[in-house]
Amino acid sequence: MPDRAGNCSEWQGSGWTMQKLIDQVVAEVGKVLLGKEQQIRLALTCLFARGHLLIEDLPGMGKTTLAHALANVLGLSYSRIQFTSDLLPADILGVSVFDKNSAAFRFHEGPVFTQVLLADEINRTTPKTQSALLEAMEEGQVTVDGETRRLPEPFFVIATQNPVTQSGTFPLPESQLDRFLMRITLGYPDPKAERALFLGGDSRQQLTLIKPLVTYEQLLEIRRQSDAVQISDSILDYLQRLVHYTRTAPEFAYGLSPRGALSLLRCAKTWALMQGRKYLIPEDLQTVTPAVVGHRIRDAADYGDETGYALADRLLNNVDVIASVS
Repeated sequence: MPDRAGNCSEWQGSGWTMQKLIDQVVAEVGKVLLGKEQQIRLALTCLFARGHLLIEDLPGMGKTTLAHALANVLGLSYSRIQFTSDLLPADILGVSVFDKNSAAFRFHEGPVFTQVLLADEINRTTPKTQSALLEAMEEGQVTVDGETRRLPEPFFVIATQNPVTQSGTFPLPESQLDRFLMRITLGYPDPKAERALFLGGDSRQQLTLIKPLVTYEQLLEIRRQSDAVQISDSILDYLQRLVHYTRTAPEFAYGLSPRGALSLLRCAKTWALMQGRKYLIPEDLQTVTPAVVGHRIRDAADYGDETGYALADRLLNNVDVIASVS
């Protein structure tokens, strides 16, 4: 396996390639989340690209199963917070309690001090509590009682939210949506996968059978190599045309920010690496665009409508891969 300096000669010399490892991880998670290989790969892309993931779907679609399975297969610590309307920031970050024996306050860490944090139904709590995660997601640290405390590395938030049409929800503001590198949906299983689900028993019991397949050093190596994926001038031109279109086309309420554009590039590089390539092709950008861009853009004609995925598809359809010659 590679060491922390990035030396992966022993790993590759044994015939164990990074792509084979990732394929095995996808297959292992696929044992409990049936028929969702694309969504599993996108979730891994988000983690390897040092981001946080938002999953929007109806209850019972497997969002919690995906989060727990990823933590197990990557050998990471895992915590879950069930967001409710009465949840307070201290319930997430932790609280200082006076210890009579030492005559001093002692800090009791909240569930945020973990490597994989499932923020379940994040839009069922108030904006004040939602914002308690902002510093943690952006800086990898929290500040309580004037003292800053580092979070474990890696720190990966998987937040789930119900559609805003359901009762008792508080829509996430744009500033917090932008903290999520990617947003995906799981959707209903296809008939074949659902039949296998009926015959397979309780997925919660199967989660305990998932063994860690990725070491911390391998995770670091995947991240290092994804940063080194090459991008040609022609692909960079294509990326810039995509970003420019969101900022100038009349159907968009506002364009993609520089941070959003960098997020798109980072995810495309990671996707390319997971496919066994060290260079970008247009399909890499096209595959990750709906998940990266969909929650960062809005339809100018109906600002309140959740049409991000449809706009992302329109973006890809209207921007040529190769620049036209006028």
